[in-house]
Amino acid sequence: MKNITWKLTFLVILILILDQSLKFWVKLNFTYGGGFDILGLSWAKIQFVENEGMAFGWLLGGETGKLLLTSFRLMAIPVGIYYLHYLIKRKYHTGFIFCIALIFAGALGNLIDSVFYGEIFSHSYGQIATLFPPEGGYGKWMHGKVVDMFYFPFFEITFPQNLPLIGGESFSFFQYIFNVADSSISIGVVTILIFQKKFFSTNK
Repeated sequence: MKNITWKLTFLVILILILDQSLKFWVKLNFTYGGGFDILGLSWAKIQFVENEGMAFGWLLGGETGKLLLTSFRLMAIPVGIYYLHYLIKRKYHTGFIFCIALIFAGALGNLIDSVFYGEIFSHSYGQIATLFPPEGGYGKWMHGKVVDMFYFPFFEITFPQNLPLIGGESFSFFQYIFNVADSSISIGVVTILIFQKKFFSTNK
């Protein structure tokens, strides 16, 4: 039990370090919307945006929605820790436990942005942000924006004009911009879906 606990702790800390290091680097080196092509590839980019809601830009409305979302994330942290402890104690499949740890680490990474970034960073519109600005941050505690930067627009198509509703509209794949924490959550969820029969073959 101690062995897997240390491994899970290392995994969560590693993801948090990668996630927060990259977010700090982007925030302190680019203005909003800035970035560059990775290895000169037009379909692989670093592009700095900020997300006021959940993963992939999904939003909850206004100040109240933002506060509710951050509060929910805060409450989910002790629940996540308890659930991981429960899974280890009940000897669930190791792969499933690590998937839950990935989801937990991703949620914690984005929670840090939501809780602290509004106070510790200045805004990034038309300027590169400052860490701990003398005049104060761009927002309040619990009202920070999540920093996203990975953008992979593999291809873009325009639908024929004669198609109903979507005629003439453009579609880009993949259009969402995300971060390390989002990736950690997505990998954990998708892996559970793919290997659920294996993970739960010995557990009811």
